[in-house]
Amino acid sequence: MSATSGIPRRRRALIAVLSTLGLAAAAAAAVTLPANASAPTPPTGWSQVFLDDFTGPAGTGVDATNWQYSTGTSYPGGPANWGTGEVETMTNSTGNVSLDGNGNLRITPLRDSAGRWTSGRIETRRTDFQPPAGGKLRIEARLQMPNVTGTAAEGYWPAFWALGAPYRGNYQNWPGVGELDVMENVQGLNKVWATMHCGTNPGGPCNETTGIGNSVACPNTTCQSGFHTYATEWDRSVSPEAIRFYVDGVNYHTVTANQVDATTWNNATNHGYFVILNVAMGGAFPDAFGGGLDGDTQPGHPMVVDYVQVLQAAGGGSGTTPPPSGSRDAYGTIQAESYDSQSGTITETTTDSGGGQNIGALANGDWALYKGVKFGSSAATQFNARVAGGAAGGVSGLVEVRLDSRSAAPIGSFAVGNTGGWQSWRTIPANIGAVTGTHDVYLTFTSGQPADFVNVNWFSFGH
Repeated sequence: MSATSGIPRRRRALIAVLSTLGLAAAAAAAVTLPANASAPTPPTGWSQVFLDDFTGPAGTGVDATNWQYSTGTSYPGGPANWGTGEVETMTNSTGNVSLDGNGNLRITPLRDSAGRWTSGRIETRRTDFQPPAGGKLRIEARLQMPNVTGTAAEGYWPAFWALGAPYRGNYQNWPGVGELDVMENVQGLNKVWATMHCGTNPGGPCNETTGIGNSVACPNTTCQSGFHTYATEWDRSVSPEAIRFYVDGVNYHTVTANQVDATTWNNATNHGYFVILNVAMGGAFPDAFGGGLDGDTQPGHPMVVDYVQVLQAAGGGSGTTPPPSGSRDAYGTIQAESYDSQSGTITETTTDSGGGQNIGALANGDWALYKGVKFGSSAATQFNARVAGGAAGGVSGLVEVRLDSRSAAPIGSFAVGNTGGWQSWRTIPANIGAVTGTHDVYLTFTSGQPADFVNVNWFSFGH
């Protein structure tokens, strides 16, 4: 969604209605499946790293191990009205977000007697969705847009999209961290928009706040009257790297790395992403197509989602080990780039054994959070981390472990300086105070100097 103040979301406001004639014919053979279809089996060479097919009793909320609700009218400290001018209040009420008992999620905008709108917005807890080195990532959902058209649809703005992980907890770094709008629609038009946001706002290499986008009519049935499959495929196996957008298997928009400068592309793609589903009401994008909410707008038309899945295809035989879905095992390997939120870190390709990515540029005051680490009933007493450092002589610092709060006293730490280079890796152990149960784990980085002093590839705990 875009953001007039520099925050993300789908900003398509003004995406000029790009012509896509000819694609409808190519998609005419697409098959519409029943509403309760299961997610398809991953094709050969792909593995499923996330799935929610929204099975559960009617009237219940979403699976809290997969999703978190974003509520209110902004992120904490973020721009008002989600940065896009929309007017609804997002809630976690099952009136706005619930399962229908037939394998679908329904996100339903409602209006009360005073004219106030509520709706729903959910985001994956995981923020680590990205292709392995030389591989591919596919984010896909099968859904039906709100089945409302004409004046009754004025102000409707459903979306299925993804934001760069560094946005979570920051809320001021859009659009540089990247946004991939897999499906957006406004005003009940028979059209799907796909957009990549990046660079700077306004203007910049990605033409913000409009972004680099395209649109097409839904094939076979209209976007509102039937289910369609919307997907983006991020491909690191080709040069230049490409991000492609699809509806029912038809590729109608592609953005490649050579369309922008290298720094802009790197800033938008050198980290994971998290996935978002929501229905906004009003705002810049609907306004750009002839009108926002008024007395003709009808509440109660849900976006219906059959499934969301994320697939990954390896490249060259090595890639990032997918971080765990949901809670983490303290005694397994926790990939450092799988953080839930962070401050001051970057992600980069590592040359360490196993490939993948590490977090880096770590200096005094930086931190990373890993939620739901399960230590069990037998106390952990040791911490191990895979680290590298290339700081100048005399520059060093502490890698610390804190539980449940960044301001909590460290339960253990170790010092690290220059290990021979920023990709010269070694595993360093440290003793920690006994820990049992389940905790949010913070890695914090403390130094007497402002310079970067360490990179981290992974960490684990032991008895």
